[in-house]
Amino acid sequence: MDRRHEILLGATKSFTLFGYKATTIEQVAKIANVGKGTIYTFFKNKEELFQEVVFHLINEMKHETDRLIDTNASFMQNAHTALMKMLQFRERHLLFAKLIEEETALGTPEVQQMLLKIESEIISYVSMRIRNGIAKDEIIECNPEHVAFLLFKSYLAFIVDWQLTHNEPLNEQEILTLFSETLFRGLAKKK
Repeated sequence: MDRRHEILLGATKSFTLFGYKATTIEQVAKIANVGKGTIYTFFKNKEELFQEVVFHLINEMKHETDRLIDTNASFMQNAHTALMKMLQFRERHLLFAKLIEEETALGTPEVQQMLLKIESEIISYVSMRIRNGIAKDEIIECNPEHVAFLLFKSYLAFIVDWQLTHNEPLNEQEILTLFSETLFRGLAKKK
């Protein structure tokens, strides 16, 4: 058993359930089934643990998406594949939802800083993918950062905000169809 990995899983669960401010090292230790001292062997403090959880999640999503991207496939095919992979991470994205909720309610500086970092990393990654689609003459000329921002915020709205005002969350197929038939179709270059 990899103790560091177990700690990261426990911390992810704790931050998702309780938010940053309410999470304690004791809670993480209990969830991860390790001693409190074991956590300090790997991480200086809660803030460092929090940063590692978020960076790990971002890198995992990028790695999984990169692994699925087919350089011979069209932008639309890759966008579809990437969105499906993102939707598989949906439950893990509940951490983002909790952080957004905490930032709105409490304005925790560490959370504000981390949310900006998450947004910046994801928008940068999506922008790069959009630039590739433009270079391959598969999508219309556009401002990649603006479109990446639109895609990111739209995705978050359906993962986070939708369930706040509706009785149940949208399922993966509904979100995929919505994006494919609107945003992705609008980006596709007419041949």
